[in-house]
Amino acid sequence: MAKEEILIMDAATMQRSLTRVTHEILERNGGTENLILVGIRTRGIYLAERIAQNIKKFENVAVPVGELDITLYRDDQHFTKEQEPVLNNTNIPFSIEGKNVVLVDDVLFTARTIRAGMDAIMDIGRPKRITVAVLVDRGHRELPIKADYVGKNIPTSTSEQISVRITEVDEQEKVTLIKG
Repeated sequence: MAKEEILIMDAATMQRSLTRVTHEILERNGGTENLILVGIRTRGIYLAERIAQNIKKFENVAVPVGELDITLYRDDQHFTKEQEPVLNNTNIPFSIEGKNVVLVDDVLFTARTIRAGMDAIMDIGRPKRITVAVLVDRGHRELPIKADYVGKNIPTSTSEQISVRITEVDEQEKVTLIKG
């Protein structure tokens, strides 16, 4: 049986959602003071950069953006002695001590990725607060973690998938629901 792919968000809808999320981040943080963004590899990094660009446009302030690789913090990937995990670069070239960290990812599903991201951040330093921003929240939590900022809630079944494609990685811009 062929998989059915349903368009949920086009490029314009994605941009509007990120603009709204940016405004919510600024409102809840009372501006940009002590605010930093950390994107989870891969697509979260680019979404964090887009939010930072929006902040620059709205507030004329350059908010620091870091990149986080959570490979070694995941609890759902197990490696044998013969297997080596593929590690990408974590790049947070600024202090997170006492900062308001917004952890950014593309899709929130079970919350295991976010938990791994929080663990990785806590190993780097002790922020004042960690909040979570995602483009899509699809439900089905396995851990008691929620997003503070959500572009779009898309209820799904566990057999469905959400596919986020962004220009920087995929050379296209859309979010689709894949059934089947």
